[in-house]
Amino acid sequence: MRTEREYDQLLVERVQAGDKRAFDVLVSKYQRRLMRLVSRLVHDPAEAEDVVQETFIKAYRALRHFRGDAAFYTWLYRIGINTAKNYLVTQGRRGATSSDADAEQAESFDDGNKLRDNNTPESVLASKQIAATVNAAMEVLPIELRTAIVLREIEGLSYEEISEIMACPIGTVRSRIFRAREVIAEKLKPLLDMPIDKRW
Repeated sequence: MRTEREYDQLLVERVQAGDKRAFDVLVSKYQRRLMRLVSRLVHDPAEAEDVVQETFIKAYRALRHFRGDAAFYTWLYRIGINTAKNYLVTQGRRGATSSDADAEQAESFDDGNKLRDNNTPESVLASKQIAATVNAAMEVLPIELRTAIVLREIEGLSYEEISEIMACPIGTVRSRIFRAREVIAEKLKPLLDMPIDKRW
């Protein structure tokens, strides 16, 4: 049975041989994952969609040079992250400030369920507040720290994969994730020290 990486590599080889439909398969496979990653960096949904589209265009154009030294998705993520960073620079933003969209995202925060001990209205509200605080803390992180923590905690990638995507040593990845967690923990501390019925 083929691994995901081998399957992707076969699709890449088919694209390199002129099969455009094989690229459509790669797009449909990675579009949602890439959108989830990019929307953590570029917050306006329409702008994030543009960045994702541009990422796939760049990937398609560069695919003839892809040799499979890295997994396809780590290569694609790297293009996506660089495209998002370039976009933020041209917009004169290092990262957008939080908005109503972030509050909505907070409700679907991946760790929200783990934070609930029981479903009393107080605990539901508390877990939403915690999720909103985590999201707000992530928004103000420098883009390198935010990218590292998103790839680790939300995408579930290994340190090795993140090191490949971000083109930096594993030690740098570890320190970025550590610093990001420190900032988030600092923002959460007042909430977690407070009795649950006083959190609103």
